[in-house]
Amino acid sequence: MRNFHLRKNILFCPTINVDKVWSLVPESVRLEAKKNTETAPVIDITRHGYHKLLGKGVLPKQPLIVKAKYFSHKAEEAIKKAGGACILVA
Repeated sequence: MRNFHLRKNILFCPTINVDKVWSLVPESVRLEAKKNTETAPVIDITRHGYHKLLGKGVLPKQPLIVKAKYFSHKAEEAIKKAGGACILVA
């Protein structure tokens, strides 16, 4: 039996760019992160329906922790350059 018809959504991977990551958190979290630079907010993009983080755009010089299933190389560089961290989620 051939199952070619059962593999329709194998490439489903919604993406978001680095410059849009801060739009996923409320304004109060952004202001808190500006005031207190010792703590970094945790942004889980999988809870917002995205799987992959791409590196287009510019991040502010605020540290942040991003959780995602996939990261592009440029996105990982941009987050680490801002003082943040990338966490892979299964």
